[in-house]
Amino acid sequence: MDYNYPIRQDWSTAEIIEVAAFYEAVEKAYESGIAREKLMEAYRGFKKVVPSMAEEKTLCKEFEDASGYVCYQVVQAAKAASGEEVIKGITAR
Repeated sequence: MDYNYPIRQDWSTAEIIEVAAFYEAVEKAYESGIAREKLMEAYRGFKKVVPSMAEEKTLCKEFEDASGYVCYQVVQAAKAASGEEVIKGITAR
């Protein structure tokens, strides 16, 4: 991986860790799959830092442009899944 995660300079270290954990969960979904609950836990942490849907879309677009991984598809798959399903990304660049 040769890209940087999109973060904001006004975030605390704890907030950066929460957001980075979500990006890592999305990466894992694409690379090997991730348990639904682990992904949703990371997403809930992300949403504590980024409650605005507009900011979420902006950050996820920046992440997609940098990595090729689409947060929206992975989160939607997790929301549609149940139990202990493994979530996998559909396509990557």
